[in-house]
Amino acid sequence: MLQLETYYHIYNHANGDDNLFREEKNYHFFLKKYHQHIDVIADTLAWCLMPNHFHLLVKIKSAEAIAATDPKFQTLDQLEARTAFLSKQFSNFFSSYTQAFNKVYKRRGSLFIKNFKRKEAVDDDYLRNLVMYIHLNPVKHGFVKEIDHWPWTSWKLFPDTWPEITDRLFRSSEQYLLLHGDKQACFDEYMRLENDLI
Repeated sequence: MLQLETYYHIYNHANGDDNLFREEKNYHFFLKKYHQHIDVIADTLAWCLMPNHFHLLVKIKSAEAIAATDPKFQTLDQLEARTAFLSKQFSNFFSSYTQAFNKVYKRRGSLFIKNFKRKEAVDDDYLRNLVMYIHLNPVKHGFVKEIDHWPWTSWKLFPDTWPEITDRLFRSSEQYLLLHGDKQACFDEYMRLENDLI
């Protein structure tokens, strides 16, 4: 179960050989639906969308912040009901995207692997490595040779969107760029990140 005010690495994959995104408009629609369902409950710090899977780093908001934007959450007074509500938001998002995708492409059944993966980010070292892992994922999977060439990521947005977190995790935006470059240049180092994070 997702917990309030906690950082999570959330990721999921398409079923079998399916792709989550077949054309550019799918990426835009996914992000639109994502923001409709998830912005209520979480801040999204880092993200990357690839043809058959995605990675997110989110921080679940406080109970007060969620209640201020969603009246349904205010009526839930038990912790168990509140944590179930958080997971339900993700389920509703996946379902909404799948229904629209299936209608457009005349397909049936689930698009995503049934249970999305979530791993709590426990400290700043983990968070720093996770940000780099998420942003460099398209390079790892061979979609591009350089991080700058993949458009469906928060790589360029992160330092300006989250300056305090950039300073906390990377000391500066310059160091943010350098560390990403170092990991991109050394594939063995990047693979060590994956072993620690997944």
